[in-house]
Amino acid sequence: MSDADLEEIRKGRLAQLQQQQQQQGGAGGATSDEQRKQQEAEARASILSQILHPEAADRLGRIRIVKESRATDVENRLIMLARSGQLRAKVTEEQLKELLGAVAENSERDGTAGGKIVVSRRKGGWDEDDDLLDL
Repeated sequence: MSDADLEEIRKGRLAQLQQQQQQQGGAGGATSDEQRKQQEAEARASILSQILHPEAADRLGRIRIVKESRATDVENRLIMLARSGQLRAKVTEEQLKELLGAVAENSERDGTAGGKIVVSRRKGGWDEDDDLLDL
């Protein structure tokens, strides 16, 4: 084979590989988002494992089961405190309880607390159908 033939084969193979990558790139957009989300979750977990005592991490996990939004708010606040250098030691369970109270107060003040249950009862008396029960 001559150098010209080898060069043509290389160019054809390169074009083939580029086309395959472009096809995978269109379908790979969703997987790259998933990979990015997974990497962010791993980074969050890594940071939290470094700044929380095991008991506090356990409590935060139980809170996540009950109310994920509250757990996410607390995690965001903890990560923010850690990045700004305001945490000098690992967060204990008692400190986590205090932080939970502060987050709960903020959400109540903002009106985003979903803890209130409002029951609205129908006004009015009995239906006419209820008279049939007397028979």
